Amino acid sequence: VQLVESGGGMVQPGGSLRLSCAAFGFTFSSYDMSWVRQAPGKGPEWVSAISTGGRTAIYSNTVRGRFTISRDNTKNTLYLQMNSLKPEDTALYYCATTDIATMRQGNRGQGTQVTVSS
Repeated sequence: VQLVESGGGMVQPGGSLRLSCAAFGFTFSSYDMSWVRQAPGKGPEWVSAISTGGRTAIYSNTVRGRFTISRDNTKNTLYLQMNSLKPEDTALYYCATTDIATMRQGNRGQGTQVTVSS
């Protein structure tokens, strides 16, 4: 099982980024997936989750209305479109396999850094 995130970088407040998570070594379409972030000095914070077929998407209160999770099972890839970024969104973002019914996470990637700063 391997999850590889990309798309992070530095952006000004109000800007946008699109993160990707490529999945290898397992049947991606059989797994609910999540995005989780961890800011320096803080614990992990769950951001969003999506069901296997993409029909169900849920968000934390801090990102709802600004972030959109999606997936392309033909490409074994998970996405996170992040708009209206704020300095408090600065964190290491990683994807993880997830059971959306219990929110229990399994395998995760190494993450991609997002920095929001003027």
